[in-house]
Amino acid sequence: MTQPSPIQRAPGRPPLAVALALAAVGVPVLPLREGKVPFGNCRRCADNACGGRPNMKTPGPCQCPGVCHAWAAATTDPHVITSPKWAAAWRHAVCVGYHPGGAGLTVVDLDDAAAVDWARQTLPATRTVETTRGEHWIYRGAMPSRNAVRPGVDIKSTMSYARYLGPGTGPLTALPETVRALAVKTPAPARPAPAVALPASIGGACPHRTPAYLERGILMAEQQITEASGAVHATVYRTFLAVLSRHGRCGCLTDAHVTRLFTAAQAKGERARHCADAWTNARTTLGL
Repeated sequence: MTQPSPIQRAPGRPPLAVALALAAVGVPVLPLREGKVPFGNCRRCADNACGGRPNMKTPGPCQCPGVCHAWAAATTDPHVITSPKWAAAWRHAVCVGYHPGGAGLTVVDLDDAAAVDWARQTLPATRTVETTRGEHWIYRGAMPSRNAVRPGVDIKSTMSYARYLGPGTGPLTALPETVRALAVKTPAPARPAPAVALPASIGGACPHRTPAYLERGILMAEQQITEASGAVHATVYRTFLAVLSRHGRCGCLTDAHVTRLFTAAQAKGERARHCADAWTNARTTLGL
């Protein structure tokens, strides 16, 4: 992609020839079949039976020499690209795909005219390639991939593939923070804690000496949940159990206390329903 002269797309040029030219300048490639999608895994790798590498951070197949695991098959090795294992795929390939992140690139895939207009008003100019319905804007630099960052806009870089449609026009521009920011996921706010049963007071006034005693207990419980490094669900249950065993029979717990505990648990990935279940199970265990 950084040396367009040897990879000009001639009309009718075979995909294998295009792939070898791209690989020669450091762009990892793979064949794409009808529908412009990767070939399916071989029998040994079907349904990830081989263990696969769907979450890896570098390109390359598992130990299988076939065209497996979609973008992960992309390679610059001409011996692999021209191997007998890949020959059948090239015979049926309709175009060439490449792994942008593996080449140190990011593709902003603009799927329609509205998306292209947005890019022209928002993003710095860079190399552009026309697509069937829009344009690919290619930047120098890799980043996490993410689809649908806004209407008609996908980001393809690491752990993704893009269709090669030619060298494009214009110089490559360094990947701007504007594009990086599009892929940042905003954490979803914690859902309100569902209504849960609070223990009824059975001893009248709270036996704890000061309200600070209860506050310290809730703070410690929040900290225990927040610092959990694993087995979050089990930690949440044990924490609820400890809080209820200490404060569950005097009637001093309020909805605000429960909400704080549930919020801490949801910040660690627990769903509100699971929090409610853990609370109920803890009460049942203690006979509350």
